[in-house]
Amino acid sequence: MIEFSLHPGSGVAPYLQIVQQVRQSLRLGLLREGDRLPTIKAVVAQLAINPNTVLKAYRELEHEGLVEPRPGAGTFVLRTLADDSLTAHEPLRAELRAWLDRARRAGIDDDSIEALFWTTFRSAHR
Repeated sequence: MIEFSLHPGSGVAPYLQIVQQVRQSLRLGLLREGDRLPTIKAVVAQLAINPNTVLKAYRELEHEGLVEPRPGAGTFVLRTLADDSLTAHEPLRAELRAWLDRARRAGIDDDSIEALFWTTFRSAHR
């Protein structure tokens, strides 16, 4: 089951962070069709946020056709976002983990690693 985390300094609204984390999990095959998302109550307890924030995120995912609420049963994944490239992910993930280990050994903190990744990603994407 997915566990959400919030990054207050990211500038991204908490409900959108939840939506993004579900999308990423669907894209990476970590969530599959039929999987149940954590209950709103569980997410509120884990993240100490307003229940309406979680409800808004789940409604956004429902609007996108990714999840379906089932009264009394929970919210379930309807479809995945994974594609044929999923098999290439694990070797790349291993390389990325090794890179992260090197960056941390070099004394780079997590915020700087994230900034380095995103600036490099954006410039390479242009």
